[in-house]
Amino acid sequence: MNPIAFEMGPFSVHWYGILIALAFCAGLILANYHTNYRRLDPDKFFNLLIVMIPAALIGARLYYVLFNLHYYIAYPAEIVAVWHGGLAIHGGIIGGFLAVLVVTRRDPDLKFWSVADVIAPSLVIGQAIGRWGNFLNQEAHGGPVSESFISEFPHFIQQGMYIDGQYYHPTFLYESLWDTLIFLFLFWLIRKKSTPDGIIFLLYLLLYSAGRFIIESLRTDSLMLGSFKIAQVISIAAILLSVVLLFVKLRKKKPI
Repeated sequence: MNPIAFEMGPFSVHWYGILIALAFCAGLILANYHTNYRRLDPDKFFNLLIVMIPAALIGARLYYVLFNLHYYIAYPAEIVAVWHGGLAIHGGIIGGFLAVLVVTRRDPDLKFWSVADVIAPSLVIGQAIGRWGNFLNQEAHGGPVSESFISEFPHFIQQGMYIDGQYYHPTFLYESLWDTLIFLFLFWLIRKKSTPDGIIFLLYLLLYSAGRFIIESLRTDSLMLGSFKIAQVISIAAILLSVVLLFVKLRKKKPI
């Protein structure tokens, strides 16, 4: 697999960067469309995104760097080399939604849960697209599998998962497909006027975290905290939080 799409003089344009850009563009278009379903001012929402997107990117990179600090201390120039991969979605979610929380607290016309609902479908379809960048970088895959197992997948998947003489679980594909299913569900649900504010986002958090917990068990490149996979720890916390908040919201049938 060649991770470089094309070259412009001394500059190389990587497929990973192209797909991340595509994910952001698709998410922006979709979020702008969904503002109508949560009664948000499109201009104010766009201004919020100007703050949220850089915060999400910085959060995603810092999260990854912090849990690989030994490597980046040795190679500090690689800290900014995001085209080599290394954007952690949990860090992006934390950074992005901290920015949303700050902005919505300052602007009474922007409600946190309404904004979160609009962002959720865009976020999950962006994740589905972005995982293909992992495929082209031949990263975020699972453990070894047999040739007979991988033969059930399309030929280009087989080729991409053949690394150093061994086939591997295409966990990027599992997550991309799961994220797409979540997107289709949320895309339908956000159009229902009876859906209380916050439910869309909390269901995203619950469903994504459940899938990520299972898929992460197959991966071999997980960020670790001692003997625990960080993504699984975060996923469990997110599942518990989303279940509690869903129970409270559905019981009260009004924003918290």
